[in-house]
Amino acid sequence: MSQDIEVRKRYEMTEESSPDKEEMTFSSSETMKTSVEFMLNRKRKWLIFNTHLNAAIYSSCFWVQIGVLPYLSKKLGADPVVFGYLQTTFAVVQLCGGPIFGRFGDLFGSRAALVLSFAAAAVSYSILGLASTVSMLFLSRLPSVFMHAMQGSQMVVTDISDKDGRADALGKLGVSYAIGMVIGPFIGGLITKNYGEQSAAFFAAFFSCLSIILAFSFIPGNTKAMSKEEKPATDDTENSEKKDGGVFSVKKILHLLKIPTVFFLIVVKVITGIPFGIFQSMFSLVSMEFFKLEPQQNGFVMSYVGCLSIIVQGLIVGVLSRRFSEAVLLRSSICVIALAYALLYMVTDIYQFCVVIIPMVVGGTTLNVITTSAMTKSVVIKETGAVLGLSMATNSLIRTVSPTLGSIMYKHYGWPSFGLLGLVVNAAVAVFLFIHGKETF
Repeated sequence: MSQDIEVRKRYEMTEESSPDKEEMTFSSSETMKTSVEFMLNRKRKWLIFNTHLNAAIYSSCFWVQIGVLPYLSKKLGADPVVFGYLQTTFAVVQLCGGPIFGRFGDLFGSRAALVLSFAAAAVSYSILGLASTVSMLFLSRLPSVFMHAMQGSQMVVTDISDKDGRADALGKLGVSYAIGMVIGPFIGGLITKNYGEQSAAFFAAFFSCLSIILAFSFIPGNTKAMSKEEKPATDDTENSEKKDGGVFSVKKILHLLKIPTVFFLIVVKVITGIPFGIFQSMFSLVSMEFFKLEPQQNGFVMSYVGCLSIIVQGLIVGVLSRRFSEAVLLRSSICVIALAYALLYMVTDIYQFCVVIIPMVVGGTTLNVITTSAMTKSVVIKETGAVLGLSMATNSLIRTVSPTLGSIMYKHYGWPSFGLLGLVVNAAVAVFLFIHGKETF
């Protein structure tokens, strides 16, 4: 039984005092209540700090190895087709692992899930650092089945935040990830330039091990016990849940898809996400061939996008979520995305692109945060990990099909086809939401 549950029990026992002592216990009851809330709030703040720190470290390590992978694969003799297979392998493995990882977090706690994720990352990056053949590159992708630290961090934030502030909390967590996205490629580039690609991979593995220590030391075993929404489950309830299907229960995962809100939001995410997945998967090629950017200039553009993401998730999403309902924000964000794709269709140089990317980041980031927040609110606290796994799995599904679709479109229809596809798809979804969409989630 966790310390938080013991504190709550002591408070409840104080409240159940006999009537003849009511006057004496009233004051102590109020004092105990204040003490409990103070202790829980302190623990939540410390927990949030450690979760954000680990998210930034994880993101930095991930983007270090992402920058290393193309150069190392080329060095080992992999052609662009093989590199595409490597990306697809990663996406498929992540797709399979997301829902399972979510169930693991629900059953064994967020700390165990995060430790598992960081350990998987450390193993993956270590194999990448040791890689001397293309086969070892593919082998390095397999541990990523459990490499879902961002999902684990979202579990923690979801467990300890209330429903009204959840979108803001998830958005701020995205800021920490975006910080890693900005500094990771920079650090990876410096290490690669001075010490080689494999040294950068070992650097990422070392800091992933550091994250294991931080997670094990400072994150409680059961963050659901700190939930503001529901009382924590007892040991008997947890044992019963573990017996009912376990981590690999497909039935339990599919059960979530039967929840109307969850199914509705996942369908919206997949449909609107495919154009963006295509655009994202092909941008490196487009920047090189269409915009004629050098690698350093491409890095500046990626950092610029990362900074935009920090501003949107850290400031804009929180303000919008407090003023408007999630249903309104969902429709509005898709309209903004459709407008951005319409402008993207007309882009001819990198300066125009840097302007057009602003509404795309604002709309896309808001859409992602709002759909994730709404899905977690539609299930009980003991199922939030699994539903976050489904949400992450949609991103992996999109990454699985996007590179192939993107290469076909770019080869036959050129760069403007990405903007046209995004406009048509998002405009159609926006019209549907205005006619048949929900008013609340």
